[in-house]
Amino acid sequence: MSTPPAGTTKKRIFSRNDYLAPLPIPTGRKPSDVLNTIWRKNDVFIDIGNYSIGTAVMTIWPLVMLFLSMAYIFNDYGALILGACITVIPICFVILGLFRKVPLPVRFNRQRREVCVPREDGDYWIVPWERVTAAATQHSSTSQAGKNTMGLLIVGFENPDPLAKEDNKHFYFAFNCGGGTTAMALWECMRSYMEIGPDAVEDQTARFDRSKGIWATYWDDLLKGAKLRGWPVTILWEGFCGIFIFNTLLIDVLERWKLNPPPDIIHPDIIEWSKPLPPEQWANRSPELEHAIAKREAELAALAVQETA
Repeated sequence: MSTPPAGTTKKRIFSRNDYLAPLPIPTGRKPSDVLNTIWRKNDVFIDIGNYSIGTAVMTIWPLVMLFLSMAYIFNDYGALILGACITVIPICFVILGLFRKVPLPVRFNRQRREVCVPREDGDYWIVPWERVTAAATQHSSTSQAGKNTMGLLIVGFENPDPLAKEDNKHFYFAFNCGGGTTAMALWECMRSYMEIGPDAVEDQTARFDRSKGIWATYWDDLLKGAKLRGWPVTILWEGFCGIFIFNTLLIDVLERWKLNPPPDIIHPDIIEWSKPLPPEQWANRSPELEHAIAKREAELAALAVQETA
């Protein structure tokens, strides 16, 4: 399936598509795992998961608190009915998701420059890294409530088997991160890990090793926040907003339940495929990618000079 070259942008009145790969050239954005998609990271591979229960709670809980506040302040039970109509379907999806098996992650092996895509039937694909497709899509709409913008990062993989059936040729990961620069930053987590190294990407995988209880962990987060930002900001953000607006305690409970630890790929072939290789056996970039990266880095450098001039 053909896609526009990486670096291509297509704009329309209410939409924008930024094509990021293939070939995976720099976007100019700093890597940022905005959806906590990194489940494992080491010198050999990175696991990217698309099961974000925390994001779902952080999206729904503020709406619940908003309608509860409106009902209390205005003594209007109609706000409760309206809130229920808006949130009941997302809440049902979250509850159903809690009782389903967490999907396996996609594994990016930087030493082999390949990607393992596990399938539901227990099979898997090994896809060359440089053939992975990625695009940031963004769509806007206007209504009486104002302008509404939504977007996705879509990462695609093609079955390397030329004899695969039509319904088993393509697989896509869609991350609801808002599109645009945010999607590029999320994609940079994967690209920078593969092209630069593990140290180029920050992760939050420590949250999967919860040796302490929920309240003890929350108190540690408060102390860490106080050291970085001071107690007044910490009490406002991690304290009030963390509990009442985003309900981080509920997120912690659900992540401990579903992602402690995250699911692993236990197929014997992939366990062997995931083992470290001697440096002399590491795969190298193709000449086409080397040229594309050099060209893109020169463009970004020239753009930086223009912005500072």
